[in-house]
Amino acid sequence: MQIGIVVGGGNIFRGLRGASEGMDRAQSDYMGMLATVINSLALQDSLEREGIPTRVMTALEIKQVAEPYIRRRAIRHLDRGHVVIFAGGTGNPYFSTDTAAALRAMEIRADALLKATKVEGIYDRDPKRHAEATMFQTVSYDRFLNDHLGVMDSTAVTLCRENGMPIRVFKMANGNIKRVCFGDNVGTIVTDA
Repeated sequence: MQIGIVVGGGNIFRGLRGASEGMDRAQSDYMGMLATVINSLALQDSLEREGIPTRVMTALEIKQVAEPYIRRRAIRHLDRGHVVIFAGGTGNPYFSTDTAAALRAMEIRADALLKATKVEGIYDRDPKRHAEATMFQTVSYDRFLNDHLGVMDSTAVTLCRENGMPIRVFKMANGNIKRVCFGDNVGTIVTDA
């Protein structure tokens, strides 16, 4: 199994939040990208202390702390058994971490995009507001987009739909990442179905 990880930076800084508070949107997004680099370096340290070889590759050039993202180099690292942590989003403002994850998944020819998040999966409505909300086991890209089901941004889902990349959305808790990697049916799958 080869693993590429895209890490968010929301625990440090969210670009959209800064923009909503009056900051220049592009400047705010760049700050969010830098936050992803910090989190990627922390994740790298944790994984390497467990004996897992990693590489951090960033869309923003920061040679002193990470390699620049080069698609063919990322694929070589994966082929050698390294976990590749993709930092810095796409390197462009106005694109979310979800979109960066979808883009990198396409570029490295991943089999699936796994989205570990705060919710169990994708629901027909907000489960925090509606006790009767129902979680989907499977949902089509088109329904996800047409019904504005949330959890991921529409640009990321559209990119996955156009390239036939299945998405699995699940809660990042209780060992779910490992369970999903070993094929357990956790969360919701977004696909053509």
